[in-house]
Amino acid sequence: MSDLIDDPSEGANAPEFSVSELSGAIKRLIEGEFAHVRIRGEVGRVSRPRSGHLYLDLKDDKSVINGIIWKGVATRLQVQPEEGMEVVAVGRLTTFAGQSRYQIVIEEIRPAGVGALMAMLEKRKQMLAAEGLFAPERKKPLPYLPQIIGVVTSPSGAVIRDILHRLRDRFPRKVLVWPVAVQGEKSAAEVARAIAGFNALSPGGALPRPDLLIVARGGGSVEDLWGFNEEIVARAVAASDIPLISAVGHETDTTLIDFVSDKRAPTPTAAAELAVPVRLELLAWVNEQSARMSTALTGGVERRGQRLRDLARAIPRAETLVEPARQRLDRAGERLPAALRHGVQTRRVALSDVSGSLRPSLLSRAVSGEQRRLANISARLNLQAVQADIARKGADLSRLTKRMGEIGQAQLVTLNHRLEATDRLRETLSYKATLERGYAVVRGDGAVVTTQQAAAAASALEIEFADGRMALGSAGAVPPPASKPPASKPKAKPAAKPEKPTGQGSLF
Repeated sequence: MSDLIDDPSEGANAPEFSVSELSGAIKRLIEGEFAHVRIRGEVGRVSRPRSGHLYLDLKDDKSVINGIIWKGVATRLQVQPEEGMEVVAVGRLTTFAGQSRYQIVIEEIRPAGVGALMAMLEKRKQMLAAEGLFAPERKKPLPYLPQIIGVVTSPSGAVIRDILHRLRDRFPRKVLVWPVAVQGEKSAAEVARAIAGFNALSPGGALPRPDLLIVARGGGSVEDLWGFNEEIVARAVAASDIPLISAVGHETDTTLIDFVSDKRAPTPTAAAELAVPVRLELLAWVNEQSARMSTALTGGVERRGQRLRDLARAIPRAETLVEPARQRLDRAGERLPAALRHGVQTRRVALSDVSGSLRPSLLSRAVSGEQRRLANISARLNLQAVQADIARKGADLSRLTKRMGEIGQAQLVTLNHRLEATDRLRETLSYKATLERGYAVVRGDGAVVTTQQAAAAASALEIEFADGRMALGSAGAVPPPASKPPASKPKAKPAAKPEKPTGQGSLF
């Protein structure tokens, strides 16, 4: 046997594979032969890690195959797989080289046979969801530290003891228990009445109204938990004005009350943990904050004191700053009298020199010459200023005259137009224009006659035509018409009526 092992030629033609190569070959073989399969089986172990992926076992009476549902698929599943559920899974087979096992990557999973209860539950769930009972905006926030907690559960089970024990450990609170049946036909009605009863209590009454409600029950089968899937319970939870925590079953159990409640707890113990904070942790936190505040204040004062001391050391003393200036002042005070005497003497000598060189005759001639020059400059300056001022004022006068002429001409044109328009209106409204169209005005005794009766009663009549007036005799007598003037002599118009201008006239 040892000879065969030591012989290097034994099995020399057999290929050598690394572990990764062999694992990859197996993976390609399995994925190539079983690219897409459907498996029917019972859900065994179910694991939900923090990554969001879902790991489970599919089994029958003889074999088990591992399954995995990635996070993106798991969040879209309408029915979450639970232990003991018979399902049909659709996916692809692959291998996991890290543990030398094969598994199915599930892309779709659904119950193998939906019974009457599950079908009814799904239909009821869809109806309540359509009504908005599951909407996140309807959920009320839980009070941070409720004074009174109402618990709806069975008084004889282990659930109420677990809740009271956890509340006592974390933060003791007053608890009101409403005993109900958590299983059976009466369960749903009693739970709904308990929720409504807690909401009907008056705040601050003899039996005070709770600040928070917990509906709790231990684990069980779907049939055992069916009372919490009833519509009456879901609507009672939705109508509750008190924030409510549902803690029905274990973490994998899901009922309709979990969707309607303001907060779902995986277990009754977890519901008690959600209801109140840890008293010791709060006390520790308060003490820690108090210590931090004291430390911060003390440290701040110390830092500012040290900073003040550092700045004080860097600032020189007032005596040190004043001493050089004081010394310079003393020296200047000692030198000042001699300097004053020397200055006066120097200026006296300079004045004597200057006054000796000045003669009265030269000074008079210089003053006279400067006066004449100053007079000439003054005369020139005055004449030029007057001429410039005259020229400027002349330009201003010409400009104003031009503007006044333009404005007067514009006003004359405007008034002329207005006068012509008024004259045309007068001609239009005058009755003389009507006379030119063939009409006449009849007057009797100096008044205008408008009726036959008035004409008969007048002692004398006068008719006014466009070219003049004609007097008649007594009323009713019509004198013979006047002789027609020669045709060669034009008819004269009265001097009172001026000739109508053919064009635009002028007022001047």
